Amino acid sequence: MKIAMLSRFVGPKEQKAVLAEVETGKVHIVVGTHRLLSKDMHFQDLGLMIVDEEQRFGVAHKERLKQIKTQVDVLTMTATPIPRTLNMALSGLRDMSVIETPPRDRLAIQTVVVKFRPLVIENAVNFELERGGQVYVVHNRVESIYSLADLIRKLCPKARVGVGHAQMGEKELESIMTRFMHHEFDVLVATTIIENGLDIPLANTLVVNRADKFGLSQLYQLRGRVGRSNRRAYAYLLIPSDDSLTPIAPGALQRFRNSANWGPVFGLPRSIWS
Repeated sequence: MKIAMLSRFVGPKEQKAVLAEVETGKVHIVVGTHRLLSKDMHFQDLGLMIVDEEQRFGVAHKERLKQIKTQVDVLTMTATPIPRTLNMALSGLRDMSVIETPPRDRLAIQTVVVKFRPLVIENAVNFELERGGQVYVVHNRVESIYSLADLIRKLCPKARVGVGHAQMGEKELESIMTRFMHHEFDVLVATTIIENGLDIPLANTLVVNRADKFGLSQLYQLRGRVGRSNRRAYAYLLIPSDDSLTPIAPGALQRFRNSANWGPVFGLPRSIWS
C-alpha cells in the first residue's frame, strides 16, 4: 500500500502531488492534520475515516466531516470524549469500546497542584535531570515564554533549555522538536503544541504553568505526554494564589485532582507540594 502524509510541514509542491494521487486512488492511506478537511481534498473511493484526538475538532470541522463521511465507516478515538459524542455512545446511537488496561509496565503518573514557586520548578527539573530524563514545561503565552526559559536557565544552570511554539517557522519548530527527541535538550519550554502525538520515553516530568487557564481535556492530554515508559512520571500543575482564580477553575482542578494518582513527590519538600 502507498501511504502519504499531509500537514504544514509538507511543501506546497509535495502537497499538490499527494492531493492528485489521493484523487486518482494511487495513494491508499493518507495521514494528516486538519489539512485533510480542506475543500481541495478529494477522494476517489473513501471507505474508512479514522479520527484521532476528536476533542481537537470544532463545529466547523464536524460539519466538514459530515460532508466527507457520507456512507463511510468512521472510527473516532480520544482519551477525553466531548459530551455530545459521549452521550451518543452511552445512548446507543454509536458503538463504543473502552480500553481500560494500561500498557505493560506502565506506572501511574504522580500529579500535584501547587502554587507557583521557582523552587518547585528548580527541584522538579533537577530531580528529572539526575535520573537522566527530560522535562516538558508548558507555558501558553508566546510573549513571555522566553522569559520563563531564561528563569529556568538561571535556576538550573546545567540544564539545556529549548523553546518551541506555533509562531515559529516550520523548519525551526521541526528542528527544535527533533533535537529534543534526540536528547540535545533537557528541558523543552513550549506552548500547547505538545498536547497531542508526542511519544518520548525519556520525558517523564511535566510542569504546566497557570494550569487554571487550561480546560480539563487539555490537562488530561498534556499529562499524557509523560509516563510513556516503565519510569515513574510526575506532573506539576502550577497555579497562582486562590484569590486570583476564576470561579470555574477551582472546580475543574478539583475534578482533575480527584482523577489524578496522588502520592509523595520525591525531590520536593512536603511543605511545598502538600
